[in-house]
Amino acid sequence: MLLILLGAPGSGKGTIASELHKTYGLVHISTGDIFRANMKEGTALGLQAKTYIDKGDLVPDSITIGMLEDRISQPDCAKGFMLDGFPRTIPQAEALEGMLQTRSQKIDAVVRIDISDEEIRSRVSGRRVCSSCGESYNVDFRPPKTEGVCDVCGGPVIHRDDDKPETVMARLKTYHEKTQPLIDFYEKKGLILPADNEESSKIALSQIHAAFADKGLIS
Repeated sequence: MLLILLGAPGSGKGTIASELHKTYGLVHISTGDIFRANMKEGTALGLQAKTYIDKGDLVPDSITIGMLEDRISQPDCAKGFMLDGFPRTIPQAEALEGMLQTRSQKIDAVVRIDISDEEIRSRVSGRRVCSSCGESYNVDFRPPKTEGVCDVCGGPVIHRDDDKPETVMARLKTYHEKTQPLIDFYEKKGLILPADNEESSKIALSQIHAAFADKGLIS
């Protein structure tokens, strides 16, 4: 099964991806992780991407697709995978289709994680992160035992600038503007599977499992 995950920053994609991996063995592929891995390993594509990133330019789709094709060729993707962070535009979606066609593959479904901007703002604004080990907390649902101190390593627990309300709302505005054409693109192909994550990931996951069954993706 080949999936695309569409969801705003803070929509719960990570939690849902983790559960889909456990249930179906699908590998969660983040384009950000692919870039970092290729640059760290010094691959030819990674070095090409770095020249653009160092100048503050966008990495051409051809390089991104090349990295993606290499990643999905790895043995762990044999049971299927979920793309997170790509495609972001119609040209990228079309390039992805072309790349998969050369491999006799196609996207089976696009999971659209639905959640209101206000709920995202509430969840993300309460998020805190250890600046030393990266352990995640939430002031409402999972605060550290000692305020400002990580339970795991004792490092400082901070409120990242990216998680502050004004930053979150700006990122959501950008996401909606850029992603709506992509949603329309996949709606026309009948690939969109909505998952309501407003109340809990359990509800969203139950809808996803049911949609997979309806489409004959699982028995």
